[in-house]
Amino acid sequence: MSANLIDHGLAVVGFDLDNARVARLVELGGTAAPSPRQLAAEVDVVILSLPSDDAFLAVTAADDGIPAGARDGLIVVDTSTLSIEIKQRGREALARRGAILLDCPLSGTGHQAVNRDLVVLASGDHAAVERCLPVFDGFARAHYYLGEFGNGSKMKFIANLLVAIHNVAAAEALNLARASGLDPGQTLEVISDSAGSSRMFEVRGPTMLDGDYASGVRTSVFQKDLRLIGDFAAAHDVATPLLDASSQLYEAAAAAGYADEDTAAVYEVVRQRRPGDGVQ
Repeated sequence: MSANLIDHGLAVVGFDLDNARVARLVELGGTAAPSPRQLAAEVDVVILSLPSDDAFLAVTAADDGIPAGARDGLIVVDTSTLSIEIKQRGREALARRGAILLDCPLSGTGHQAVNRDLVVLASGDHAAVERCLPVFDGFARAHYYLGEFGNGSKMKFIANLLVAIHNVAAAEALNLARASGLDPGQTLEVISDSAGSSRMFEVRGPTMLDGDYASGVRTSVFQKDLRLIGDFAAAHDVATPLLDASSQLYEAAAAAGYADEDTAAVYEVVRQRRPGDGVQ
């Protein structure tokens, strides 16, 4: 995302706990900030992409986080996939310092992010979202305004529910194609052009056949997302049988040693299954 923003002609200041990532940003033409507090003092729009509740609150609500460097009118765009309740806590802390938090999760994989193939699911203050459109255009191919704060996360939960199921469906289909003697590459080409295709089949299918899961969305991180979706559905008294079945396969992938690898690794779990194994 930072690389694409720089290529789009925007000045990018970045902070990360991983010094190698900061160094990479500088190589790309960005500027390093020593802390979230100092970063907030230097920019008009902050973009957050964080893996956990603790990380989010440390950046948005702690005394030495963004609020300490915020000024009236600072816009903070949170692209993380977290609970709406946690995001609301950060929103309130930032509001006390005159900053505006927007709930803007992203739809797309890491590979899609590299290729500026993300979709921004924006919600919150409409005027602030409008001010951010040139920024969104720098790293995403599309953006949608979904209304009140939290609606972006709700839409992300729906999107990730489908991602979880379609990813497993792609693994199952490719495994059957392989076992039946079909050419894997041709299968990818034909199914991608058929009524049975999905973005997950097209994006993660090649990864499944290559067997290289080193980069992408870590299975352990995606498990966090699945729990959020499950809690969201339960709060609305909605059954999710396909999500429930798929979640168990991701759990099996993590247990098999793929926790830190891309979720396409669920293909390896599916390959080990035999008729009648089912999902317990």
